[in-house]
Amino acid sequence: MEHWLWPSGGAWLLVAARALLQLLRSDLRLGRPLLAALALLAALDWLCQRLLPPLATLAVLATAGWIALSRLARPQRLPVATRAVLITGCDSGFGKETAKKLDSMGFTVLATVMELNSPGAIELRTCCSPRLKLLQLDLTKSADISHVLEFTKAHTISTGLWGLVNNAGLNEVVADVELSPVATFRSCMEVNFFGALELTKGLLPLLRSSRGRIVTVGSPAGDMPYPCLGAYGTSKAAMALLMDVFSCELLPWGVKVSTIQPGCFRTESVKDVGRWERRKQLLLASLPQELLQAYGKDYIEHLNKQFLRSLHLAMPDLSPVVDDIIDALLAAQPRRRYYPGQGVGLMYFIHYYLPEGLRRRFLQTFFISHCLPQALQPGQPGTTPPQDPARDPNLSPGPSPAVAQ
Repeated sequence: MEHWLWPSGGAWLLVAARALLQLLRSDLRLGRPLLAALALLAALDWLCQRLLPPLATLAVLATAGWIALSRLARPQRLPVATRAVLITGCDSGFGKETAKKLDSMGFTVLATVMELNSPGAIELRTCCSPRLKLLQLDLTKSADISHVLEFTKAHTISTGLWGLVNNAGLNEVVADVELSPVATFRSCMEVNFFGALELTKGLLPLLRSSRGRIVTVGSPAGDMPYPCLGAYGTSKAAMALLMDVFSCELLPWGVKVSTIQPGCFRTESVKDVGRWERRKQLLLASLPQELLQAYGKDYIEHLNKQFLRSLHLAMPDLSPVVDDIIDALLAAQPRRRYYPGQGVGLMYFIHYYLPEGLRRRFLQTFFISHCLPQALQPGQPGTTPPQDPARDPNLSPGPSPAVAQ
């Protein structure tokens, strides 16, 4: 019975030899992750030698080493060869940087932009090779989508279409759902969901033929109830679920589907403070008088300041997202979801494992901390006294900086 539970010394030597072979074959990056893994293995070795017999120590260390090396080793990548990829939303941000990187790697890039003479389009035209083709695409216009589909089919006859990167996205308002016009929900859904759906469906015959890849840039706001991002978050949630459905349905065809859920990065739209100020003014001008009186102008000003303060912590280096997009396109076994960005893992841990009250408090503390609407403030007629913020996890007493997508 003991022999069945604990294999012989020769078996454990074989495990150790395989772990050493994994080390020799692994393309490891010397950096903090590798150094941290070595430090943890050294600590585990010290602990095991004091608590376990020699064979058990060898077994634990060999298994832990193999797991660590498997995690840290660079994944096997497919060759670029003549692969063609279509990327939406290349006017700025992730789309533009991904188009530049893929072009430098030798891909044939079909980059869509809102305007062919936009600064981003001019930059791509200037710095990229003749292989990169610029296409005008407004995802709310079926005529634009049809033109892109026809162009892609005509220009990938010899190479096939390897990948689609659904990157284009829209967020028009930062406000409570009650304050957000229904039209903003429709706008977000038209771009972030329906437009991407129509384009993806139109390209599926090409992607099935090449057994290619679909990569979609989503947002943690599609997984978590971020305050004041109702319109944006619901559209991203719909897209994330659609990609999960595609992942199952396209598996027999060999098409692999990945979703990127980045943290907050300093893209051009995030940095444009004037843009958010104009949208705040449009929101104030469009609100019914009853809602404006109930919430108050100061409430909306507070939300806007909280949102802008949270954006100060946005990461300027977009390469983690670009690297994950490339991995999803070229890895032999890409992940279904990627989470680039500092603090994203912590956010998901809190969201999935902590009680609901703590989850809400976390999102309000590190993104937007609400103040009391005007009608609920002390001294207002016809209202009951507000709850103590210390007792109510849905209320927070003051502003806090934040990280958000």
